[in-house]
Amino acid sequence: MTEHVEIPPQSQARMPGDEYRMEPAPDYTPRHPGVGKLSGKVALITGGDSGIGRAVAVLFAREGARVAIAYLDEDRDAEETRRIVEEEEGSSALLIRGDLGNRDHARAAVERTVSHFGALDILVNNAAQQFIDEDFANLDEERLRRVLDAGVMSYIYCTQAALPHLKEGAAIINTTSVNAFKGNDSLIAYSTSRGASLALARSMAMNLAEKGIRVNAVAPGPVWTPFIPASMPAGSVEDFGSHTRLGRAAQPWEVATSYLFLASSDGSYFTGQTLHPNGGYVVGA
Repeated sequence: MTEHVEIPPQSQARMPGDEYRMEPAPDYTPRHPGVGKLSGKVALITGGDSGIGRAVAVLFAREGARVAIAYLDEDRDAEETRRIVEEEEGSSALLIRGDLGNRDHARAAVERTVSHFGALDILVNNAAQQFIDEDFANLDEERLRRVLDAGVMSYIYCTQAALPHLKEGAAIINTTSVNAFKGNDSLIAYSTSRGASLALARSMAMNLAEKGIRVNAVAPGPVWTPFIPASMPAGSVEDFGSHTRLGRAAQPWEVATSYLFLASSDGSYFTGQTLHPNGGYVVGA
């Protein structure tokens, strides 16, 4: 079991936030040797520079996948993720910078992935942004659109662009959240975006079942990622996740294993489903 890690007060001035500024650093390192579960596969991971996305990229690489890492503008984190994938895991990484909430860029990101690697087998829609909704009645429109563009529109655009390249046996995995199931009175816009990503996964699973393309979702609880210091007051960050039944936040590596299960043949009978690495919340599936 992962030991409880003390999280001191801290904050960052921008969203999505930077992993290299966090104290302690999130733990992305896989715990087991790879056995080739994704050997020969190509994965596009959005929001892949840090947090859950980095942990998924590293785990997929360990299991034999080549990975395209799409991110907004966190260059330092993205370069470190590429270094880990290539130098520590011995795989190949492609960095794709830009706003996936722009339809043209989402299409270009998919096309670059296919052009570079020759295929696309796994799409992980993971990009997102969140802000505390201190006054929802007067929620800033620009901020709201940032949340929805990152966590809803990018998922739609990337999925649309990927479909012509996905063959039977391919997998799409959307990141949702425990907040899509239980709600959150201080993260209303973000929770709404996570509800949309969940509904998209369930609907596309029905749409693509006959083509043999599986679509699922992962609904994490509190995870120690750059989201937290970038969106919460410093005092609220202290001991983040201590309210869960396990008494702590997850580390990104603990969540990445759900994505591997759904991306690999281990999850071959899963479609339209959601995995819940949330520290003990009981929610409707």
